[in-house]
Order: sequence, then C-alpha cells, then structure tokens
Amino acid sequence: MPSFDIVNRVDQQEVDNAVNNALKEIATRYDFRGSMTSIELNKKDLNVSILTEDEMKMRAVKEMLSVAFSKRKINPKSIKFGKVEPTTRGHIKLVASIMQGIDKDEARAIVKEIKTLKLKVQPAIQDNQVRVTGKKIDDLQAVIKHLKASKIETPMQFVNLK
Repeated sequence: MPSFDIVNRVDQQEVDNAVNNALKEIATRYDFRGSMTSIELNKKDLNVSILTEDEMKMRAVKEMLSVAFSKRKINPKSIKFGKVEPTTRGHIKLVASIMQGIDKDEARAIVKEIKTLKLKVQPAIQDNQVRVTGKKIDDLQAVIKHLKASKIETPMQFVNLK
C-alpha cells in the first residue's frame, strides 16, 4: 500500500553553514563595523544566541539569518526567535531555537486538514511525524499538493513516498 511521511527535519550542517554565512556578512557590513555583535550556534540544543548593541542591529541580524537559511535551502519558518532581553553591559540578546519534528498539536492540525479532502487516505500520527497511507498514489500526491498550499505554520517535508 503506498504511503509517505510528513516530517520537519533540518540538516544541522546546513544550519552551521547558514550561521557562518551570517557571521561573514556581519564582518563585512559597514553598519556593523566596530560593533559588539555575535552569533553562536549551540549544536547540541540547536539554539542560536544573538548578542548585539541595539534593536536596529538585532532586526538586521534576524533578517540576515533568515536570508542565510533560505540560501542554504532551509525553511526560514523553522527558526523561532525568542524574546529580546537586556544584558548587564547595556546590550541585548536573543535566543532562537531551530524547530525539529512536528509537535502533537500541529500533527492533529495536519490530520484534520487531510481529512477535509475526503480522499481515501489514512493519516496517522507517529512520534514526531505523520504517515499518510492510501491505495492510489494520485490521492497521496493530491494530499501533498494540498498541504503545500495550506496555511499550516510548521515547515513540512514529504519523504518516503513508496
């Protein structure tokens, strides 16, 4: 019986490359010359820590990270920026987390979205992914097309189409 999996995976090496690209851009930009701006990637927890001087630079760094992610073919939706917090030296910091997997609430929303199509497919939540099975590959391809056009916030990849 044909099936495919809906997952949210991010290649850690590509995240590292995107952060390094953003650091190189910060080093070459005129508006960051002489400023105390840093980006650090925690590979274990998949967190990105940003430290800079003011809000304008923080917005620019967030934009640079989003552009670097999209250049490395990582969905920019997979980075969730936290709250901006002040530090003791008058700087501001922000911790952004890289989303991996599909949480239960998003998985339920995906299953509900699939069931609205009224196709002969069976979606099932398995750990941090959703498996969709059906008798016809055309039905599975219709589900993929519909989910790509839907307004679901979680970045999705469709793998293991058999």
